[in-house]
Amino acid sequence: MKTNNPKPFSINDRIKSFGYALQGLKSFFKTQHNAWIHVAATVVVIVAGFVFKVSLMEWIALSFAIALVFISELFNTAIEFLCDKISPELDPRIKLVKDISAAAVLIAAIVAVVVGAIVFVPKVF
Repeated sequence: MKTNNPKPFSINDRIKSFGYALQGLKSFFKTQHNAWIHVAATVVVIVAGFVFKVSLMEWIALSFAIALVFISELFNTAIEFLCDKISPELDPRIKLVKDISAAAVLIAAIVAVVVGAIVFVPKVF
């Protein structure tokens, strides 16, 4: 069976790949205003978690919800950049792809709000 990547494992290549990922995060935060809204919401959730002394399982749920939103936003951003490169002019099919990608972020954000409500509403009342 023929492999697609015959190159041997390299620590230096793995270190470079982390560098590329960090560059991607840097670009994300430089170009996406919504990223900063997510950061602000994350800070509020973390502070509230300490104030209300959430349990380990609640921290896990909150962490997954936060990660879901950021991962969705990162993929949405990547898809938008790719779409803009493929078709700089207005194209209804590209618009559909971008709208669906944005919908994924919306769903992730709604799920995060629901998780936050499940964790924090009983503690507030």
